[in-house]
Amino acid sequence: MVCITAAAALLTTLGTASAGADGSEWQKVGGDARSGVSSLAYEGRTADGDGVYALVVHDNKRSGERRLSRITHREGSDDVSPIVWDGPEPVDLEAIEAIPGMPGEYLALASRGIVYRLKVTGSTAQVVDYTPLPGIGEGDDFESFALVAQDGELAALWADRGAGAARPATLNASRLSFAPWGQPQFGAVTRRSYVAAYPTGEGTRHISDISVTGSGRIIVSSAADAGDDGPFDSAVSDAGRVTVSATGRVRVRLAAIPAVLGTFPRYKIEAVECLPGSSDTLLGTDDENLGGYVRTMPFCGA
Repeated sequence: MVCITAAAALLTTLGTASAGADGSEWQKVGGDARSGVSSLAYEGRTADGDGVYALVVHDNKRSGERRLSRITHREGSDDVSPIVWDGPEPVDLEAIEAIPGMPGEYLALASRGIVYRLKVTGSTAQVVDYTPLPGIGEGDDFESFALVAQDGELAALWADRGAGAARPATLNASRLSFAPWGQPQFGAVTRRSYVAAYPTGEGTRHISDISVTGSGRIIVSSAADAGDDGPFDSAVSDAGRVTVSATGRVRVRLAAIPAVLGTFPRYKIEAVECLPGSSDTLLGTDDENLGGYVRTMPFCGA
């Protein structure tokens, strides 16, 4: 009976929350495998308030290839400009997040677990310091990173993406601070397993990105990748909640069945960014040989 109830709840969630994308609202920002969107970090709004600036990381691996770009996103148009990476070059950047309370500073994460602290000024990103994540396990492949500021404390969330039914994602959470010389420092790590409600195939990456709303809702993307030419499939879901106490204690509560907020056949979402002061969510895709796309959806309300 429990299994039947859970299955019925899942079908209800998928049936009522489906937001299938026909491509009409996606806006192209890259035309090949080197210009897809692996993650997004909100920078600010345009002077007229109608658009947003966001940093984009690219998962390039060869020396000299672009690691960062800036997009100016408006409904109906997107401008993309390069950002110069100044410092040790990462291999396979997969996530980026603004540091709360530190204007112009960001943490970027490479797939093998190296975190880079960046200072972005104009069209240059300078590496301030870098460090490995705590407790990296064999086979871990990281595509997501988010920061949470509550009660004067800061916490980080990141996940091994997982791989199909055999390997759920592992969501990690830790208190975050910075050494006087700038290096990120992580506290004790809390770990939770996570299985996507959609997609469910063997190629599923259960967590391909994470964002957290002001109230602590954990919004995640999940994606299926059948190869560099697709087909792709993805979804955005409400995975649970995170709280950070005034003493720095981080608590994560994941939903037994994630609430699917939208499904997106033919796209591989790897970027989810909740925009401050809005329910809008900026989504980005890394569709490999097919390039990258962005759009907004109203997924990040209270």
